[in-house]
Amino acid sequence: MKIKIGILPKLFIAIALGAAIGLVSPDWVMRSLNCFRDTFGQFIKFFVPFIIIGLVTPAIADTGRTAGRTLLLTMGIAYASTLFAGYFAYGVACGVFPVIMSGGFQEAATRTFPAYFSIKIPPVMGVTTALAVAFLVGLGIISSKAEVLERAAHELRDIVSRALSTVFVPLLPFYVLATMADLTGSGRLALVGGGCIKIMGVALATTTVVLIVQFTIAGIVTRRNPLKALWTMLPAYLTGWGCCSSAATIPYTLAQTRKNGVSEETAELVIPLCANVHLAGSMANMVIYAAGFAVLAGESLPLVAYTEYILMVSVTAVASPGVPGGVVLACASIAEAALGFSPERYAIMIAVYMALDGMGTACNLTGDGAIAMLVDKFRGRAGSTEA
Repeated sequence: MKIKIGILPKLFIAIALGAAIGLVSPDWVMRSLNCFRDTFGQFIKFFVPFIIIGLVTPAIADTGRTAGRTLLLTMGIAYASTLFAGYFAYGVACGVFPVIMSGGFQEAATRTFPAYFSIKIPPVMGVTTALAVAFLVGLGIISSKAEVLERAAHELRDIVSRALSTVFVPLLPFYVLATMADLTGSGRLALVGGGCIKIMGVALATTTVVLIVQFTIAGIVTRRNPLKALWTMLPAYLTGWGCCSSAATIPYTLAQTRKNGVSEETAELVIPLCANVHLAGSMANMVIYAAGFAVLAGESLPLVAYTEYILMVSVTAVASPGVPGGVVLACASIAEAALGFSPERYAIMIAVYMALDGMGTACNLTGDGAIAMLVDKFRGRAGSTEA
């Protein structure tokens, strides 16, 4: 019987093996591993524009074709919730991380292991250009009813999704292994490891508060007990932690949302839609992780840079749910462009994010229930049954 190991156990194994290899391996092993690490990092940068165009373009086209009053209301609330989560996480990071962590990520290196070689793969365009292309083509498909181009966009999405699931995700543990080996060998693992634990704890607390705020607002508007409504969504929350997929938990989220008094019609529209456009938990985690590693490197957290990061992530992440590792991989170049992240630092961020990917998913889909409560209330006020 063949035993299938999931991505999370593979990441933990990669982290442990990488640390062990970094402790005992000679320089030539470390430099060889860094050949793979540097080349794979270049490939990630090269592929990011294709991820953005391949995922965002059909998402815009699909949304535009089915646009209606309730749908646009749902998307507006979902996007506002996602932005709130990003800025709230930024505020938490500014207030907490400088107090509980100190710099040292870069300064602690005592040895270096330059790669024997690395293959340079420059991206065909920048992240901002890719986003502009995706919006231009997506809106063009809507306005001109370009069926051939729309079909090509969906086929490109399938290609990108398959590349992520068959190339990037399987190779990701080896990328993490090589990075962890370099951290251990250079003497930086102790500082990074302790910082990672603190970052994870802050991320968990932040996503929990985001949910409390979402349900408090929904409870005030709908005149229902917010804590009771949040407690009703607990089975969906735990399911999200377990399977790390918003799409896979739609039946559970639907069932618990109905128990909160949301109408069948509203729930069946809002929950599947929000599974793709409401990413408050993922956004909060991306900001907390990025800010945490920046403080760990002794850097400041400028509002302008993090505003650029939050706005770009909010657009890119919308197209990534359901794609394994899609959000954190798609945002690699964004972190580099907006925040000046190095490939090494982002590799650790990828490992931490995917190790607790269920946290963001659980927050996303539980918050969908709060949005459904709001939309149901607003639809009732308007006396509309439009879907």
